[in-house]
Amino acid sequence: MAQDKDELLAKQQSEVDSKLWAMANELRGSMEASEFKNYILGLMFYKFLSNKITKTINDELADEDLTFAEAWEDETMHEDIQKLSVRTIGYFIDPKYLFDSLVSKINTNNFTVEDLKEGIKAVVSSTVGSESQEDFADLFDDMDLDNNKLGKGEGERSKLIGKIILKIDDLHLDLSETNFDVLGHAYEYLIGKFAASAGKKAGEFYTPAQVSELLARIVTLENKNLKTAYDPTCGSGSLLLRVRNNVENQNTIKLYGQEMVATTYNLARMNMLMHGVDYEKFDIYQDDTLEHPAERHKGLKFEAVVANPPYSIKWTPEGKDEDPRFNGYDGKYAPSSKADYAFVEHMIHHLSESGTLAVVLPHGVLFRGSSEEVIRTKIIRDYNYLDAVIGLPANLFFGTSIPTCILVLKKCRSDNNVVFIDASKYFENGKNQNYLREEDLTRILDAYKSRKDIDKFMHVASLKKIEEEGYNLNIPRYVNTFEEEEPIDIHAVMAEIKELEAKRDELDKEIEKYLKELGL
Repeated sequence: MAQDKDELLAKQQSEVDSKLWAMANELRGSMEASEFKNYILGLMFYKFLSNKITKTINDELADEDLTFAEAWEDETMHEDIQKLSVRTIGYFIDPKYLFDSLVSKINTNNFTVEDLKEGIKAVVSSTVGSESQEDFADLFDDMDLDNNKLGKGEGERSKLIGKIILKIDDLHLDLSETNFDVLGHAYEYLIGKFAASAGKKAGEFYTPAQVSELLARIVTLENKNLKTAYDPTCGSGSLLLRVRNNVENQNTIKLYGQEMVATTYNLARMNMLMHGVDYEKFDIYQDDTLEHPAERHKGLKFEAVVANPPYSIKWTPEGKDEDPRFNGYDGKYAPSSKADYAFVEHMIHHLSESGTLAVVLPHGVLFRGSSEEVIRTKIIRDYNYLDAVIGLPANLFFGTSIPTCILVLKKCRSDNNVVFIDASKYFENGKNQNYLREEDLTRILDAYKSRKDIDKFMHVASLKKIEEEGYNLNIPRYVNTFEEEEPIDIHAVMAEIKELEAKRDELDKEIEKYLKELGL
């Protein structure tokens, strides 16, 4: 049954991919992939909002044997329907602006891009003054419908947007019922098809599904009833959604995140809503996490903390003397040229006493010296937070082929040992990237749970051993993956060489004979 479901999902994704590519080709040549993806994803989201409000209002009116469209014909019901919609799902769309209504206009040649602009404006306006206002504010700003790249005039822009709307409608996909990351998958697919420059940008905020799944399973391993999860560099939000998928009651967990890039922040909010996360069940803030952490997140501790932060970026440690996130490390700060440990410290600060933290980082954090060595030593020796170091294969992420690792940290650990796993050789080769398979995830998780040595794969190191290594966490110091070569029989090799030389002499004589016959 599970296999049938997986096959159906794979087929569904394949169908979506081919149609996404057709959509992309409608815009290709007029703008970059990073630009046109905003229109495709924005319109997919608009369809989702339309589907959701129609289903919600229809369900609410079922007892009265009315549909949303029928009830709206009665003007006396307008106010009640609007209030019901905003209270229930956080927004309202007038039936004339629903996605299906736009499709009908396109099919009768009555659609203009102004219809969509009015619909978007009405959606956002409907939330003003409500609890969902912040979740919808500026949500469609990246979809510039006045962009000249869509066409020189309103007529050309309307024609092109109309084509994309019809292609999205042709997906025949009930976005409210999907159980895969629609926006994230669409984004990943489009970036994979297009420019390396856009891919590098994407790599900063989209974590491949299987890596996200591994992190999510790690932080939910000991607690399937999490109430909070946090990602300080949440990107498209796919990692938080994976955590949510791995808890028993998805309706009780609240997801917190912060994202610096406005476009990606919008994508994350769309992603949350498209995956059925109620607007009250996520809190995502837009700003630089290290320089301007969300005020409303200050003092909060989370049961699960996950992240794939941008690797070794610059930051400003100056002026952080009074910042509680970075105190407690013997007055040392992550170097200004590499913020990796600044993100780790920020995450530790927000980790609850019983929680689990899992973060993807470059291998340099395992062995670099100077202030990073001081911070690393403090985390291991003085605080005893480090629980595991997991080495991943190279070339898993967009825009970088470097091998990465996962650090797992806990404030309350079951023992004083640290698990080291070298999973760098277990993956599937892809055309542009490598992939972790389900069997690779299982291998890592089973080993991590067992906390028992596995030859050439895992070693459980004592803190004394780590101290002896100078708090250098380089995985080969703990996991020996050296494969001995079979001993060479010199006598056999010499005999083989003599035999080959004899055959060569025979061939030389035979060639010489033929040359004489030819008079050469």
